[in-house]
Formats: sequence, structure tokens, C-alpha cells
Amino acid sequence: MTLTLAQAQQIITAALAKSKEMGYQPMGVAVLDAGGNLKAFASEDGASMFRFDVARAKAWGAIGMGVSSRTLAERAKGNPNFFVALAATADGKFLPQPGAVLIKDAQGQLLGAVGASGGTGDEDEVICMAGVTAAGLSHG
Repeated sequence: MTLTLAQAQQIITAALAKSKEMGYQPMGVAVLDAGGNLKAFASEDGASMFRFDVARAKAWGAIGMGVSSRTLAERAKGNPNFFVALAATADGKFLPQPGAVLIKDAQGQLLGAVGASGGTGDEDEVICMAGVTAAGLSHG
């Protein structure tokens, strides 16, 4: 199974609805496929220009390392030099900060990742999880 455009758009729609429900600042949400390619992106009115780059980099790192960006942030604390070098090697497409989760199917197969930017890392993560769940998929 591969991540479809319809699923990616559903993830974004639900994530932004959750953000609005929670009263968060304007968000940007990026959905990437399992190869790290952009599947869909949306930015709410009033979101800053950095939303795309940050949301994509969180999701890209999650896919590349096979864990949530929260886990990457925790790992970076213990090995900061490696993560700085990894970010440089990835030409700025890697950001180990909370706010992205993996997207998996019912069998646990990796389909992609979704990252958000606009709130705190916790807020970004909450809306990503809500989006994935609303699309009938699981997050990790």
C-alpha cells in the first residue's frame, strides 16, 4: 500500500481542524510519502514563511530515521554532534524537533510522515496525530 493524495489531504484537513479547535496559531502541515517526497502541504492564512520548511524537515527526519521527530529530539540530546552533522549532510531537510509522526497502515507498514509547524512541538505533534487517526491510519 502507498499513501494516496486523498489520504494526505485528509490528514491535512483533520490536522488543521484540530488546530483550529484547540485555538493554536496558524499552522503549516506537510505530508511526505515513504520516500520522503512531498505528497501535500497546506499553510493557514497568517502562517509565517518558515512553516513549510520546518514542517517538511520534521517529517523528512522522521521518515529517514524511522521514528517520530520527538524521539529524534530526545536522541539528539545525547549525541548533539551527530545530529548537527546529519542536518548539514541533509542540506537542511532534517530537523530533530517534536512535531512530526510516522504514518503507518493497519499492518504497520510505513507509508510516510506528517509534520507540522506553527505552535509548540507538543501542539504540532497533537495535530499530526489527529490527522493520521482521522484518515484511518496509525502513527508512530
